Amino acid sequence: MDDVAHHVYERRRHPRPPVVPRPDVSVAIALGSGGARGLAHILVLEALDELGVRPTAIAGASIGSMVGAVYAAGMPAREIHALVLSLLHNRGEVMKRLFAARVGRIADLFGGLGNPVLIDAELFVEGFLPDVVPPNFEDLAIPLQVVATDYWDRGEAVFDKGPIRPAVAASVAIPGLIRPVQHDQQVLVDGGAVNPLPFDLLRSKADTVIAVDITGGHAGETGGVPMPFDVMFGTLQIMASSIVGEKLKAGAPDILIRPNVDAFRVLDFFRATAILKAAGPVKDEVKRRMEAVLG
Repeated sequence: MDDVAHHVYERRRHPRPPVVPRPDVSVAIALGSGGARGLAHILVLEALDELGVRPTAIAGASIGSMVGAVYAAGMPAREIHALVLSLLHNRGEVMKRLFAARVGRIADLFGGLGNPVLIDAELFVEGFLPDVVPPNFEDLAIPLQVVATDYWDRGEAVFDKGPIRPAVAASVAIPGLIRPVQHDQQVLVDGGAVNPLPFDLLRSKADTVIAVDITGGHAGETGGVPMPFDVMFGTLQIMASSIVGEKLKAGAPDILIRPNVDAFRVLDFFRATAILKAAGPVKDEVKRRMEAVLG
């Protein structure tokens, strides 16, 4: 039994009591795009669990849609934290699952036919999303909205009904790394391209809207010419940060959280422990700001 299956099995054998919602306030949360930086989302959700605050709605883009789907399925954030570290500390298992999801070939690179590291989005999600996530949005414990980008219509596509996995696969389909998804007669790519912090989808869903922004800042370097992949992902982050900046001018969420993850790259998943340590203070920030709301 692999680590993911073991955690799901143990959870079903020894289920934790559900978080008791606070009756005096309703909270919705938007989990933004940003690759490995999105591991910080888990700490924000842990803080809400420890306060006894159960979100009434979640919206997620890219990595935010994956974390959001697992949490919306009912897995407590502390268990998500343990599950993620257990998997990402097993580099061999991660590479095995990535290889199983790879669609590109080395020969394609030299023939000008494509990217040899290209990943199939739906196989990727099937390999990394735990079984606790049900097949359909309607079966989730918390309503979830997943943001993707409709490539041909050049606009936002929001999913909250029907199959979950194709929607999440589309939301995480980073251009150049993960192949676009064909779903509902649409060609879909990374949700961060149009709405990297989808708090606007939640304005009518709760009294208080929290948004977790992980788009800002460079990965530590301040000079020289970056490597090609760093340029590609860094440019996507710059675009996402600009979109978020314009959205905030039009109207900010009630609580904006920006974890200290600027020093990490989009694909720094094997630095999970360092990311979670750097983002650690965000838990106290969330609790402090939520306590002010709760009164």
